[in-house]
Amino acid sequence: MLLIFPCRGSNKKYQMLNQNVSSYVFQQYVFEGGAVQWARYRSNPAEYSSNSEMTFGNSINKHKSKLTASIVRIKYNGLRAPQWHFNANEHGLLLEGKAWIGVVDDGANSVATYNVTVGQVTFFPTNTLHWVKCVSEEDCVFILFFTTHDELKTLDVDDAFFETPEDIASRSLKPEGGVDFIRQFQKADVDQAINLPKNLMDLIQNASLAQSDDTLVWKYFHDLIGSKEYLFPGGIIQWARHRSNTAGLTENEKIYSDSINTHADTLTFATLRIYNNGLRQPHFHFNANEMGYVISGCGVIGIVGAEPVEEFSVDVGDIFFFPLGTQHYVKSTCVEDLYTILAFSTGDQLETLDMDDYFHATADDVLAQLFRVKQEEFKKIPKFQADQAVNIP
Repeated sequence: MLLIFPCRGSNKKYQMLNQNVSSYVFQQYVFEGGAVQWARYRSNPAEYSSNSEMTFGNSINKHKSKLTASIVRIKYNGLRAPQWHFNANEHGLLLEGKAWIGVVDDGANSVATYNVTVGQVTFFPTNTLHWVKCVSEEDCVFILFFTTHDELKTLDVDDAFFETPEDIASRSLKPEGGVDFIRQFQKADVDQAINLPKNLMDLIQNASLAQSDDTLVWKYFHDLIGSKEYLFPGGIIQWARHRSNTAGLTENEKIYSDSINTHADTLTFATLRIYNNGLRQPHFHFNANEMGYVISGCGVIGIVGAEPVEEFSVDVGDIFFFPLGTQHYVKSTCVEDLYTILAFSTGDQLETLDMDDYFHATADDVLAQLFRVKQEEFKKIPKFQADQAVNIP
């Protein structure tokens, strides 16, 4: 069972992807407006670029993880084509740049457009049309998570259009000129998944970057970097999640919380910052698989589950996966903080149990019988006022 996979390219802001890549990194799909890399399952083994990629893909599929990851780079003025996914919600975190987003929901009665900057989260429900345009002079880089462990199924608007007979498209759109208007559209020679025409300035005279009302935007957006910081002795956690108890949430955060809980099979997001030599202590999740991406720093991960997994190292650009119920820990091993984005396969409140909590909750006499150590010895395990979820020596 492989639980880590490097997904490297280049990103100057986060120094996240080493350009001296080796032959086993994820295959990069290049478009005129950017590039995409995947951590995903493929039903056809021949479509994997390496045995390591196939092992990772088979692992997330075998465990029914409801998680697929992708790194998307969009050049300035590049457009990730309007599209929808048949079999997955999409959650993303912007790592670099500034992007303008559009979401079309509810039969076009609800159209949300908004800007996102570094550290903010996007959410696109299943079968909801959406687009992403990079509007910063630097490239936009997203880490995306999709709620499927099968092959992701996507349809771009241009592909849907060119697959539709001319007369049907004309009857639907009713343009001036009828079918002749439809015939002026020519299918491009290259895939338009991330589009950037050379004659863009001739095509567009007045680009609109409208911002919709907050009550609409926050259904699809969360300011993760600006959210409450949960402080621990060894680090910080911030959340984009559903809370059954909304006390402490802003009105906009309540909208997002309700949105991801209303839609089926959504994700909980978190950023985890672990200080040098800090430890996210051993823990497991009752109700979610977990997938993570290393933004900066480096660390060591350990897993205890149904199958043996040796402790392994993670570095900038690596993606890792913890199946539901497996106990795992993450330790920071660089001078620089270990900073990760985590995705959990639940839109309900995440349920987690840490090692110190279950030791304290288990009766001393039960522990003594199990470990064959005198009962009074377990009094030596201290209880702290500060939560030790992320601790430090």
